[in-house]
Amino acid sequence: MFSMIQSTQKIIKIGSSVGVTIPAKELKRQNIKFGDEVEVIIRPIRPSSAEDQEVIKAAKSILDKYREDFNNLAKR
Repeated sequence: MFSMIQSTQKIIKIGSSVGVTIPAKELKRQNIKFGDEVEVIIRPIRPSSAEDQEVIKAAKSILDKYREDFNNLAKR
C-alpha cells in the first residue's frame, strides 16, 4: 500500500530544463527507487492576498495566546 507524498517544492533548473526534487526521506518511506515511474500533479501556489495575510496573522495570534490550552486539549 502507498500513501501520497504532498510537499511544496521549488522549480529548479536542470541543464536546459527545469524540475522538482522529491525529498529523500519520502522516497525511502515509499520504497521508491531511481527509475521507478511516479505520478506527478502540478498545482501552482499563488501568493496570498492582503486579506489572507490578516486572517493568518489573527490565527497565529490566537494560537500563540492559547497555545497551552490547545496543547492540553490535544492531549485529551
